[in-house]
Amino acid sequence: MKKIGLNLLIILSMISAIWGCAKRGTPDGGPLDEEPPQYVRARPDNFTTNFDAREIRIFFNEYIKLSDPQRQIIISPPMDPRPEITPLGTASRSVRIRINDTLQPRTTYTINFGRSITDNNEGNPLSFFTYAFSTGPYIDSLALRGRVRDAIRKEADPFITVMLYEVDSTYHDSVVYSSMPRYITNTLDSATTFQLNNLKEGTYQLVGMRDVNNNYTFDPNSDKIAFADEFINIPTDEEFDLTLFKELLDGTFERPQQKAQQHLIFGYRGLMIADSVSINALNVPEDFESRITKDVTTDTLHYWYKPNLERDTLKFVVKTPRVTDTIIARLRTMKRDTLQFSFEPTSGLELQQDLRIRPTVPLVSVNDSLVRILDQDTVQVAFTGSYDRWRNEYVLSFSKSERSTYRVTAFPGAFTDFFGRENDTLRSQLRTPALADRGNLIVNLQGVLEFPVIIQITTDKGEVVAERYSTERTAINFNNIKPGKYLLRLIYDQNQNEIWDTGSFMRRRQPEQVVYFPEPIEVRPNWDVTQTFDVSQPAVVPEGPNVP
Repeated sequence: MKKIGLNLLIILSMISAIWGCAKRGTPDGGPLDEEPPQYVRARPDNFTTNFDAREIRIFFNEYIKLSDPQRQIIISPPMDPRPEITPLGTASRSVRIRINDTLQPRTTYTINFGRSITDNNEGNPLSFFTYAFSTGPYIDSLALRGRVRDAIRKEADPFITVMLYEVDSTYHDSVVYSSMPRYITNTLDSATTFQLNNLKEGTYQLVGMRDVNNNYTFDPNSDKIAFADEFINIPTDEEFDLTLFKELLDGTFERPQQKAQQHLIFGYRGLMIADSVSINALNVPEDFESRITKDVTTDTLHYWYKPNLERDTLKFVVKTPRVTDTIIARLRTMKRDTLQFSFEPTSGLELQQDLRIRPTVPLVSVNDSLVRILDQDTVQVAFTGSYDRWRNEYVLSFSKSERSTYRVTAFPGAFTDFFGRENDTLRSQLRTPALADRGNLIVNLQGVLEFPVIIQITTDKGEVVAERYSTERTAINFNNIKPGKYLLRLIYDQNQNEIWDTGSFMRRRQPEQVVYFPEPIEVRPNWDVTQTFDVSQPAVVPEGPNVP
C-alpha cells in the first residue's frame, strides 16, 4: 500500500508540474486588433489655405508604418522632384512630408495615401486618407468619377493611373509623352473605379495609364493607355469609362545579329506585317538572294541570304510603312544552320486541329506527292498541304476520326530548303481523342449591334482556345472542346479584317469593342452546353449543361 501511495504521489506531482508549465507558457490572449490607425492632427492643418510650409507632419493615435508608398501614395498635381516621405521601414506615430518642389501658385494639392498607412502590429490599413492644402485663398472642391476596363482582357490591371491634362494655350496632342498632368489619381489594387478630387473649373483631357515606370509619361513600349474621346468640361455630373489598351506602334528595327552562317536575326518593336516590311542589302552581287521569315514566338525576323559573302559587315536599308532606316550587321565565320524539322503538335491531335511541320531553314519547294498520311488501318488519307512563307511552316489539313492513330511520313525530297538541301525521311505518329472526352458549346447571340463579329473561347489568361467569325449568324457552334472552364467574348470587327485591332492615342482611335460573358462557362466531357449570350446586357449563367 505504501508503494502504491508513493507511486500515486509521484504521478500527481508530475501532472502538477506539467500543468504548471502549461499555464506559464499560455499567453493571455485577448481580442485581435482590427481597428485601423486614427488621424489625430496635422501641422499645418489639413485643408490649409495660403500654404507656404516646406514640411508637413501628420499625427496618428498609434504607431504606424507605410506600406508600398511608391505605388499607394498619389500626389496631385505631381511634384517634381517628389517630396521625401518618412517613415520608411520603421514605425512612428507620425508621417513627415518634406517638400522639395516649388509649388504652383493658387493651386490645390492633394496627397492621397491609398492603403499605405497601416498600424504597426496587425497591418490594418487606414484606407484612402487624404491630406489637402492650397497655395491660394481657397480649396478647389470639384470632382470627376469613372471606371477603367481593359480593352481585350476581362479584368483590368491593378494600379491604373488616371490623369487630367489642362487644355489651355500650351496643350498639344503629345502631352502624354512629355508633360506632367495637372491632376492625378489611382484605381489602386483590384478596384476598377476612380475619383479625382479637389479639381478647379476648366477643360481637360482625361487619360488612364498602366504606368510601368511610375513617371507619369507614356512609354508605348511598356505602358497601356486609355483616353476620353472628347475634352471634358468641369464641373460635370457625368461618369466616364476608360478603355485601357496596349498600343502597337509601327515597327522599328534593332541592330541585327548573326545567328549562323548566312543567317541574321533582326529584333524589332511594334507591328510587323509580311507585305509591309522589306530588308534590302546594299552593295551585293547580282546573284544575291534573300528570304525573310517571322519567328513564331518572339519579335524577331530571320534573314537568310546567299551566296556567302567574304566581308566583315553588311549594310541594309530596312523599311516599314512609316519608317526607313539604314543599319549595319557585323559578320564572322560561323557554321551554317542544319536542316531539321519539328511537328506541332508532337503526339495528341485534336479533331479540328491542323498539323504543322516547321523547318529550321525556309523552304523553296514542297512536293506534296512525297508526303503521306495513313490511318490505323493503313488506309491513305487525303490532305491539303500549304506552305506559309512568312511563318515558315507547312500546314497539313485532313479529316480525322475519333480514337484514331495517324502516321505522317515525308519522304526524301518532299522539302527543299533555301540552300538546296533536301530532307531525310520524316515521321510522326499522332492520336485523336474520343468524342466522349470532349464537349460542345452552342452560343446563341442576342443584342448584336452590328456584324461582322468574332466569337472566342479563351482561358483565364486570355489564350484563345477556339474562335468563329460571323457575318450574320447568331447561332455559333464550338465542337469537340477540351473540358474546362473558359471565358467567352465577342469582338466587333469594325474594319472587317478578322482580327482584333488595338487603339492609337495619337490617331485618336479607340480599340475595337470587346464584350465578355460575365461568368466563366464550364465545358464538360460528353455534354452539350447551350448558352444565350446577350451582348447588350449581362447574361444569366445556366444552372447546368444539357444532356446530349
